[in-house]
Amino acid sequence: MSHLKYYSYKGYGEAAREKSSYSQAVRVGDRIECAGQGGWDPETKVIHREINAQIDQAFANVDLTLKNAGGKGWSQVFRVNSYHIPLNDEALEAMVRNFKKWMPDHQPIWTCVGVTRLGMDDMRVEIEVIAHDAER
Repeated sequence: MSHLKYYSYKGYGEAAREKSSYSQAVRVGDRIECAGQGGWDPETKVIHREINAQIDQAFANVDLTLKNAGGKGWSQVFRVNSYHIPLNDEALEAMVRNFKKWMPDHQPIWTCVGVTRLGMDDMRVEIEVIAHDAER
């Protein structure tokens, strides 16, 4: 699909593109679709062990991904899918806390799923989003 523009941020994003042949985001018209972001440090690629830190970092990685694709970040997000190991109250509370932090002026639609495995060892959360960038 050569007519679409794909994006991978420096560090982890470029490494994932090279190793696994996927991009962190794609622009489809006025939408930015973001691949699932985990709680890894984008520079060192180290995954945070503690669930709150992992979810906080995943939200920061979504913001980085959207901005790298030319968007404004979480303010443009209208859809969130999150995948959790395990899906428990601590994970849900961390998600809601981050929703309120990153999107204080709107509430996106959200699908939240418990899964048995994610793309990397030690990953306990993966967050994918779709953002609307009408000004682009």
